[in-house]
Amino acid sequence: MTAPTPSRSEEFLTGIREEAPLLIGIFPFGMVFGVLGLEAGMDPLAVFFMSSIVFGGASQVIFAQMVSAGTSGIIIAGTVGIVNLRHALYSASMVQYLGHLNRGWRILLSYLLTDEAFFISLNRLETRPHGPYQHYHLLGTGLTLWTCWQVATGTGILIGAALPPSLGLGFAIPLTFMALLAPMIRHKPSVVALITAGSLSLLTQNLPWNTSVIIAALAGMIAGALTEDILRKKDGRG
Repeated sequence: MTAPTPSRSEEFLTGIREEAPLLIGIFPFGMVFGVLGLEAGMDPLAVFFMSSIVFGGASQVIFAQMVSAGTSGIIIAGTVGIVNLRHALYSASMVQYLGHLNRGWRILLSYLLTDEAFFISLNRLETRPHGPYQHYHLLGTGLTLWTCWQVATGTGILIGAALPPSLGLGFAIPLTFMALLAPMIRHKPSVVALITAGSLSLLTQNLPWNTSVIIAALAGMIAGALTEDILRKKDGRG
């Protein structure tokens, strides 16, 4: 007997429920950005609204760090733009599942398609039966993350600067991404991409303007794609 198709509310609530555990790491991450933005000399309102306009944790932190270092606007814009190119890859992965939606839905979901929402919803789309309301899962994960990020940024602006450094809030940033990556490292291409990107990020960490992030990310993606292509051809010959 075929299982009933999840309703809109079931998909939406499942997305919220599955995203919720990550908020433990995301909230201090957002607070860290609030603190960094103020330390960089940015206006508190600019820091707050950046979290809703840019809505990209890694790029926002890089932005604040580069502003604090006095980096030129052109370099900041270029670096942030390149770091955010990963979202184009996320969109490409989602097209096969959500490309049929109307323009309004695509615009909304593309805005909410951040790292944490992408990985959680992609896992749902890849491992569970498809349904007409599966996009509500991404709506649930995305809105949950968006709400948490705004509140966390505001909290960081208001009280973050008064918190003692001994709390180590900065560790929440790598911890959050480690929690996202760990379940996804299931196949050889993923392992190769992880090792390549991790190694290069360490070898190039002293390069200026955070270019180590760009180099490591591009190398990891290329290495993973090449490995997947090699394995596919090998399976074809077999």
